[in-house]
Amino acid sequence: MNDSRRRSAIDGRTTRHVGYGISQTIRMRIEQVFGWVKSVGGLRRSRFRGKRRTQLAAYMVGAAYNLLRLNKLLRVAT
Repeated sequence: MNDSRRRSAIDGRTTRHVGYGISQTIRMRIEQVFGWVKSVGGLRRSRFRGKRRTQLAAYMVGAAYNLLRLNKLLRVAT
């Protein structure tokens, strides 16, 4: 919800529900992945020509992100 002086499209009728807060938390997790892929993974702009090579690069960046995430999850579990 936008609490600044500007008008917001989302008002208290929406934000008062518990599901809205849960949705925002899940959305934040998903957006963090896309942010990492674009900034650290280098996929803000493709450096490859063709759909197949760009897709392969996206798979490799996704696999790298999953390996980093797996490492963090294993450190927490032990």
